[in-house]
Amino acid sequence: MLKSSALYDWPTVGSLLCSACDRFSSRVAIVDGSTRLTYADMSSAISRIIQALEDIGLAKGDGIAVLSHNRHEMIFAIAAANVMGLRFTALRALGSEDDHAFVLNDAEISVLIVDPTDFGERGIALSRREGTGHRTLSFGRSSFADDVLEMMTRFEPQPLVDRAEPDDIVMIGYTGGTTGRPKGVVHTHRSYVAFNMLELLEWEWPSELRFLAASPITHAAISWLLPTFLKGGTFVINKGFSPELFLETVERERITMSFVVPTMLYALLNCPRRSAFDTSSLENVIYGAAPISTVRLVEAIEVFGPVFSQLYGQTEAPTVLAYLPKSEHDPANPDRMLSCGHPTKGVTIKLLNQQGEEVPVGEVGEICIRGPLVMREYWKQPEITAEVFADGWLHTGDLARRDEEGFLYLAGRAKDMIISGGFNVYPKEVEDALALHPAVDCSAVIGLPDSIWGEKVTAIVVLREGLSVEKSDLAAFVKAKKGSDYAPKRIEYVEDIPMTPLGKFDKVALRDSFLSAPETSLVTGGTA
Repeated sequence: MLKSSALYDWPTVGSLLCSACDRFSSRVAIVDGSTRLTYADMSSAISRIIQALEDIGLAKGDGIAVLSHNRHEMIFAIAAANVMGLRFTALRALGSEDDHAFVLNDAEISVLIVDPTDFGERGIALSRREGTGHRTLSFGRSSFADDVLEMMTRFEPQPLVDRAEPDDIVMIGYTGGTTGRPKGVVHTHRSYVAFNMLELLEWEWPSELRFLAASPITHAAISWLLPTFLKGGTFVINKGFSPELFLETVERERITMSFVVPTMLYALLNCPRRSAFDTSSLENVIYGAAPISTVRLVEAIEVFGPVFSQLYGQTEAPTVLAYLPKSEHDPANPDRMLSCGHPTKGVTIKLLNQQGEEVPVGEVGEICIRGPLVMREYWKQPEITAEVFADGWLHTGDLARRDEEGFLYLAGRAKDMIISGGFNVYPKEVEDALALHPAVDCSAVIGLPDSIWGEKVTAIVVLREGLSVEKSDLAAFVKAKKGSDYAPKRIEYVEDIPMTPLGKFDKVALRDSFLSAPETSLVTGGTA
């Protein structure tokens, strides 16, 4: 007799991929440059790579990792892992050799697949590294590994059969922290399917879905992979991002949806040949992962139309904690565009203080969540897992306030909060105020030690090309928007702001840089 638990089982990622391949067999699933693959082609490739991996001894529960820029064979490897019940881990393209070796060892990776074109030297180094215990394969011929693409040709396609179960681990994704030991975020098929289903529920999907992956599939763009296939859409791949390549691909493939981080959007706006491309097919461009300049966002709406929406999430609970739809991107109401939206349907969010009490409307508290998309644990770190799950909530470490209409406004990370003159200053709110100034392209706000204030609010600012503003005037602008305690006491103009490998401002690097820098840019006006 069928167990009752099995009767109501949640689908797995592999079962959903199998059903998409069966249902949409004749449609185009993937476009990678001149390569166009149907769902039937994808099914055949997934079957072949599964057989190749099984032939070398890989079995359900084993760990597999990939180090590669965007390419369609990477999708085959990810999908094969999903169907086989393997644990998948992506290595960050910009990670160091030590970072990669740590992840391979910590995640207990059995097989690493490397793109030899871009990561050949790293592949050689990792294959010789002692203590990781993995076998290296390559996407194509290489001097250091067996060619998994050649191995696939030895097998005939077979029908795909999902081997995973809902509570099996589908992915271990490592946080891109700038200090300390990286944490492996464990997602099961249950939580992974949940956040994909919430994406399908919450986001605004075009009726003809042609998604452009211009950011790494091993990071943000993977969130669109399964939903695109479940809708029978086409997943279009660019190896990397350049403004002209992005715009040319939108025109050629009639792209209807994409994801960008703010720096990508700025590059598109600054592209000299932007007007030469037809981008009228775009229906929804979702942005997120870093603060955005409201002035540039308004400019983007004027250029590309009302096609922008915003997501908020984190690795522990991906992409759909909150969503600000296209309809709320009104240039006449720029303050609303500072919000990350309402909490997603199906996710419970409370803003809690340090005593675990919910804060009143308008006050800042830590975003704490419950929902089916929450990670299972931090891999092999039970103490940290228990801490982040204190009192039955996932404590995100992000601070926010909620307005009377229920919109959330991020205030930054709890660890980045500045205490200046006895007042709590939330860097994101200073950055949001600066984003409203027409001369500001982007900014990062940090606290630096000060003998009088304890910490001084310090703004690192990139100005828009051809524009200027006096630092005292910029401080006064923030004072008018947020009050004197939020006004920067030091402002530095820079050409660019260092980024982490995940596309966020590297505030650790900024603090280290400006701790020893002479205070030639002390603001004397507008901050008292």
